[in-house]
Amino acid sequence: MSDAVDTVLFDLDDTICRYERSADEVLSVAFDRVGVEPFFTGREYVDRFDEFATEGAVIDEIRADCFATFAAEADRDPAVGREIAAAYAAERDQTRVEFLPGAEAALEAVAADHEVALVTNGDPELQSPKVESLGIGDHFETVVHGGHDAPYKPDPAPFHVALDHLGARPERAVHVGNSLESDVAGAHAAGLQSVWLADGTDPEPEPDYVLDSVADLRTPPWTG
Repeated sequence: MSDAVDTVLFDLDDTICRYERSADEVLSVAFDRVGVEPFFTGREYVDRFDEFATEGAVIDEIRADCFATFAAEADRDPAVGREIAAAYAAERDQTRVEFLPGAEAALEAVAADHEVALVTNGDPELQSPKVESLGIGDHFETVVHGGHDAPYKPDPAPFHVALDHLGARPERAVHVGNSLESDVAGAHAAGLQSVWLADGTDPEPEPDYVLDSVADLRTPPWTG
């Protein structure tokens, strides 16, 4: 175990796993079921999700509000957006996720000699089926759901909840994630070091460590 780091917190979506089907693929089915031509994309949905994610709200409510806003902005009845959201929810299977390349082995390697927790935005109804489907629940000493157990990342609270449960100190912890806004900024606000999975953009804020792939965690950068 590293002298400097003994605790690792992980993000879940697009850090450890991803959906088998993209948001655009599921949206295509939803638009077809409602019988309207597409008027927003999966990328737009993902990019604006946080605008509608209020603490305590469940995913179906958040998505419905988001899609209703997209409809209104496209001069359509917001009720149509809510119909699309319902069709999307019916089609999206939360258990149909897959590991990112190398993620399973990297998680096992880190968990072998660090205290490990999961800090993920999203209510348990959304995130727990993913963890169960992947079979990784035993790797985590605790799981904290931003927006349910504490405010959403980048608020420092979910990181502190995890560290308190582990009896860990922030100066001896790192958080691994793919989002500069939620994961890197949130980790720094909580006093942790950050590990960012690069996406080809110039990082701001600047992470402590940048990896091309989560698979690179098999040799943790904080031990170098």
